[in-house]
Amino acid sequence: MSEATTGKQPVITPVRIVIALCLVAPFVAMLWVGSYAKTEPLLAGIPFFYWYQMLWVLVSTALTVVAYKLWQRDQRARHTRNGGEGR
Repeated sequence: MSEATTGKQPVITPVRIVIALCLVAPFVAMLWVGSYAKTEPLLAGIPFFYWYQMLWVLVSTALTVVAYKLWQRDQRARHTRNGGEGR
């Protein structure tokens, strides 16, 4: 059963805050266009505007993997704390 159906309030933990930051960071970085809307510095002849965005593809992939692993660990810990009851 989910937390909503059992009447329990969702728990905000430091791990869940880190997970949220990992998932929100790429959106903030890409939506703040003014921070990367420039040509210099060039990287192998590619303007900053393009290589910065391509770098964020890799960074956001890594951050998503970190968030997923942290979520799995958090869920296993909660499952263990609750004595193996439900999910």
